[in-house]
Amino acid sequence: MNYLTHLEAAYAPHTYDPDQLIRLCPQSGSPLLPRYDLAKAASELDRDEVSQRPSNLWRFREMLPVRDPQYIVTLGEGGKPVLPLPRLGAHFGLHQLYMKDEGQNPTGSFKALGLSAAVSRAVELGVTEFVIPTAGNAGGALAAYAARAGAKAHVYMPQDAPRINVLEVQMTGADLHLVAGLINDAGREAAEAAKGTNWFDVSTLKEPYRVEGKKIMGYELALAFGWELPDVVIYPTGGGTGLVGMWKAFDEMEKLGWIGSHRPRMVAVQAEGCAPVVRAFAEGKADTEAWQGAATIAGGLRVPVAIGGRLMLTALRESRGTGVAVADAQLPEAQRLFAMSEGVFASLETAATVAALSKLVAEKWIHPDERVVIFNTGSGLKLSDSL
Repeated sequence: MNYLTHLEAAYAPHTYDPDQLIRLCPQSGSPLLPRYDLAKAASELDRDEVSQRPSNLWRFREMLPVRDPQYIVTLGEGGKPVLPLPRLGAHFGLHQLYMKDEGQNPTGSFKALGLSAAVSRAVELGVTEFVIPTAGNAGGALAAYAARAGAKAHVYMPQDAPRINVLEVQMTGADLHLVAGLINDAGREAAEAAKGTNWFDVSTLKEPYRVEGKKIMGYELALAFGWELPDVVIYPTGGGTGLVGMWKAFDEMEKLGWIGSHRPRMVAVQAEGCAPVVRAFAEGKADTEAWQGAATIAGGLRVPVAIGGRLMLTALRESRGTGVAVADAQLPEAQRLFAMSEGVFASLETAATVAALSKLVAEKWIHPDERVVIFNTGSGLKLSDSL
């Protein structure tokens, strides 16, 4: 079904058999990235045929990790639209502003993409029980996909997570643990609880396959624009799997012969109260450092420690992109502006991209005629209880 050949350590010269159950590189502790026989795929895959398939994540199945289609666990994720934003664009003096709307996915966020791919591949490799630390949406997505697969999910979530995330986990029958602290605290408790069990931990970039589901946003972006990439991509960044995945997708598509060498300038948007990627980028660091006292009303951006920091910084620098931190006070206003301009009730994380857009336009970092895409990573219906 696919061209998967091996797993490659992100920060070390180690490779592994992809048909084993594995999480991080055992030798270096770095994330493992799936690699494919792109030369063979380029000679056999017809881009135009792929584009005519049903519009969902698994349209690109040859570039996803599942070997046997009987193991695909799907709820209709992927294939969500790229929509023009003429009124919001006019507000900022932009002629080509668009939104990739991932809020239409199952469980209301882009987390469905990564968890569909990760759960599917793990089930194919024999997993029956999962564990995840989450700020909220990823836990809801894992709970849903595990239920769909007939597997068990253990979800560790901060006790101040949005009520809707708590409810969706409980409704699927998953084992929910509310933790005092942040997502990194939930991660420690989840890892401790998983010791000596057969629970497979699907933490962000601590297993190889969530990034593969997220990368399909990059394939879909190219498809939406006739296999040309936009000039700027503005992306709300917590754990950063989507940013890392799209950058990986762009490289794969060029090697497949589906796109040229043009790349968007990638923009990582974080909250001022938790901006480890933005800080590291501004300071010229090679990797991110833990953010102390992380606080923001945008739960998906409250990620003080990101294992994929080095990968995110590489994407920003190679693309000639940047990082932008925005104040919490700007988010409700940006959220309302988006809804009033375009009828889209987007997440607070998405509102952060609108606030960042305002700043970048004011600084003339973005020019009026450039094609710019902001990502709506979740529905505004999944609001924090703090609002």
